[in-house]
Amino acid sequence: MQLPDITKITVDKIHDPLFQSRDLQLDVLRLDKIHPVISGNKWFKLKSHLVNYNAGNYNGILTFGGAWSNHIVATACTCRLLKIKCVGIIRGENPPQLSITLRQAMEYGMQLEFVTREKYQQRSNAHFINSLEKEYAGFYVIPEGGAGHIGEKGAGEIMDIVKSRHYTHIACAVGTGTMFNGIKKMALPGQQIVGTVVLKGWSARTLQRSHDGPSEEKEVLSSENLICDYHFGGYAKHTPELLSFMNEFYKHSNIPTDFVYTGKLAFAIYDLVRKDRFPPGSKILMIHSGGLQGNTSLQKGSLIFQD
Repeated sequence: MQLPDITKITVDKIHDPLFQSRDLQLDVLRLDKIHPVISGNKWFKLKSHLVNYNAGNYNGILTFGGAWSNHIVATACTCRLLKIKCVGIIRGENPPQLSITLRQAMEYGMQLEFVTREKYQQRSNAHFINSLEKEYAGFYVIPEGGAGHIGEKGAGEIMDIVKSRHYTHIACAVGTGTMFNGIKKMALPGQQIVGTVVLKGWSARTLQRSHDGPSEEKEVLSSENLICDYHFGGYAKHTPELLSFMNEFYKHSNIPTDFVYTGKLAFAIYDLVRKDRFPPGSKILMIHSGGLQGNTSLQKGSLIFQD
């Protein structure tokens, strides 16, 4: 297995009467094609961290995530390929049976350390970070999901792929907000970045992310074009309506999505089009950020494109 190959990225056009009737164009940036494990935006967010790691005299990489974290398994696979020791601080107690994601991360050689949910909430706290740095001396710390300014820098490189296509709108799913911030900083003048928030209870006004490093301070994201109405019950939650849409979208486009991020994003785009959110003549790009491994948590047969 090799590292991700960005030359495999394609831009797939969606041919649907819904868009044609409103004089709209929808394309999908297939970041999911670059690698079967280190998929989508995960690689872009890791890249700059790897540059920093290689520039220092580090003994390994330590990062954070939950039981079904795309970031955890992507980091584990990357470290396996680059022969880097890695540790994952995992939210929650060690369960009797590990998720497929965590089993895969262990197979790639990641050492899993489970902490209580209460302790995990301190992952940006200086005292907690310092204790980890003492326990894992010389390890380079990557925030949850590759978040922070370093991850944003890497995510911003996604825009280099499509900068010559002059899209009016770039749409992405929003979890930590790292990709949203990164591509927004690199957007062309007048280009709108639309983020579909996949977490429940967060509003465009209160959506926050942690600063880099051990700080308890928070920075409020820009509320411009953040859509918070398509979480389907919360992070990693889904409904029959969402799964049905994902199946229909695949039948029409031959593009698989996941129920945590990209399925909700595609659903939001279609619904916003029906509500005339996009003016006629708009050229919309949906960023497929990968993460298809999350679908393995669904009951077999839920998705027609899932083995």
